[in-house]
Amino acid sequence: MELYVISGVTGMTGNELVRQLLKKGHRIIGFDNFFASSVDTIKDVIDNPYFDFYEYDINNPEHMEKIRKEVIDKKAGCERLIYINCAAVVHTEHFYHIDRTFETNVLGMKAFLDQATEVGADVYINCSTSEVYSMQSWAEDGVKESDFITMSNAEHSQRTSYATGKLLTEFFMKDAVDNKKIKGCSIRFANVYSKNELYPKHIIPHILFSLKENGCVELLENSRKNRRTFLHNEDSCSAVIALCETESALDGTVYNVATDEEITIIDLVSLCAEKLGTKAEIIFNGYRESDPERRVLNTEKIRTRTNWKPSVTLEEGIMQCVAEMNR
Repeated sequence: MELYVISGVTGMTGNELVRQLLKKGHRIIGFDNFFASSVDTIKDVIDNPYFDFYEYDINNPEHMEKIRKEVIDKKAGCERLIYINCAAVVHTEHFYHIDRTFETNVLGMKAFLDQATEVGADVYINCSTSEVYSMQSWAEDGVKESDFITMSNAEHSQRTSYATGKLLTEFFMKDAVDNKKIKGCSIRFANVYSKNELYPKHIIPHILFSLKENGCVELLENSRKNRRTFLHNEDSCSAVIALCETESALDGTVYNVATDEEITIIDLVSLCAEKLGTKAEIIFNGYRESDPERRVLNTEKIRTRTNWKPSVTLEEGIMQCVAEMNR
């Protein structure tokens, strides 16, 4: 049995991680402050004796000291101690406000990493973002982890501050591994979605909620040509676990995690409407200068180094979301 310590445990990746890890027979200490989620996402597992949940904030030193003591108390007898940082301010509503993302995404991540090394954790997984690719986020075979990163300039978009913060956490991760403090890696996720996501302003729930409630959906003018790939949270979690279970992959480097199933935003609306059994009426309003036209990640690295590959198609994932809405 292994002991996992997960921040942001009720978020899109965190809550599904709990289910998959419990099925494998592991013990979990998880916490969240419900900034962009709810305890409802873990209601089916919260009473599991191998899962200890706390309503704590990664930015609160007193809360993190309690987590540290809990870890020290419970790690005895466990084969490995693994920290996974899923805590992040990720919603586009906050991308343009440096103060809303810096504390959690940068300082919180670093403090959590420091705690992991202090208590002797074996592994630390840093959940980063494909936003680090900024406006240059696709290539013929998908953008690779080894490609040079060209970010938007500061005058172009404050959104770049979010990407820069996440990129800094990848440097913290690499430095800790290079200095043999811990093993681990960073993950650049594509657009992750989930059937129990609360934020209707994220594109998939926004489309579904708008079509169901209003019979139409309002999109930015960018959506006339934008294309994206969407990663189901079951697949984002299986990627985390695959990396945890592959010793040679925990080398401090970065791994893209995404699907190859690219879709235009217009076709995404049509797909959502089809599954809802309604019309795909769209109203275009506004334009966002900092929106990349495409974001396609090359996932050869993780597929080569582990046995991971995505398993949930976009159509299957949308059907799950619709079923959850209709419950």
